[in-house]
Amino acid sequence: MKRMTTCLTAAALCSTAAMADIKVTDVEAAYTNNAKVEAKQELVQSIDFGLANTTGNTKTLNMNGKYALSFTTSGYEGNALKVAFDMGAFVTKNNGVKDNEEYTANLGLEQYIMDGWLGYASLNWLRNKFQNYDNKFAIGAGVGKELFNDGQHSLKCKLGGAYNIQDFSNTQPTRKFASLNQYLEYNNQLNKVSKLYVKLGAMENLKNFSDDYEFLTVAGFDFAVAERVSVTIEEEVKYDNLPPVGFKKTDTKSIVRVGYHF
Repeated sequence: MKRMTTCLTAAALCSTAAMADIKVTDVEAAYTNNAKVEAKQELVQSIDFGLANTTGNTKTLNMNGKYALSFTTSGYEGNALKVAFDMGAFVTKNNGVKDNEEYTANLGLEQYIMDGWLGYASLNWLRNKFQNYDNKFAIGAGVGKELFNDGQHSLKCKLGGAYNIQDFSNTQPTRKFASLNQYLEYNNQLNKVSKLYVKLGAMENLKNFSDDYEFLTVAGFDFAVAERVSVTIEEEVKYDNLPPVGFKKTDTKSIVRVGYHF
């Protein structure tokens, strides 16, 4: 009975996740690197999936999914080298018409150096023609440090540069530019099964600091409902001072997501 209740709860939450809104951006991957390693020396994988379908007065279909893997190996002078990769997809249809479709892929390397300092490298890709991005690439590198960690509260930051290529779906010409990227993350481990977090990311075009910049904030709450099942509630706010032609400067997103870890 307990197992059945857990399964029904997870199924209901998956539907809620898909109906809530679109998937929230991975701020760390978008502005620095994706290096969410959950275990040492062992390959860790996870799959997140949401699906909702409604019929009647309106017909809607909403699907989102994400696959991630990570592991730690030996790197510079025998120090830990973290490797992480993820890919995700999100598709929605309303009355048979597709109104959003996004695909992402992120590869991150994170090398521990000394005294909490680390170096990172990253390769990120995004496609969302509904946001006018046919392809959006970023190749980056930089440094980071965990500033504070007492077992409950933690704070870390990263600073680096990236080379960006933005290929648009309309007639807007392709943009290629170097940028300064920053990232700040705060975590509060409330107890063994739940935590709060805030993530801040920012990017400035090195040739046009005053006009061409963007920042992204994500706040969330994560808690476990079973041994391998977790639920995440997130809110995102993004501001782009020079968005693609025809798009607003500010976007907000909300989602409830169910994850299975193995």
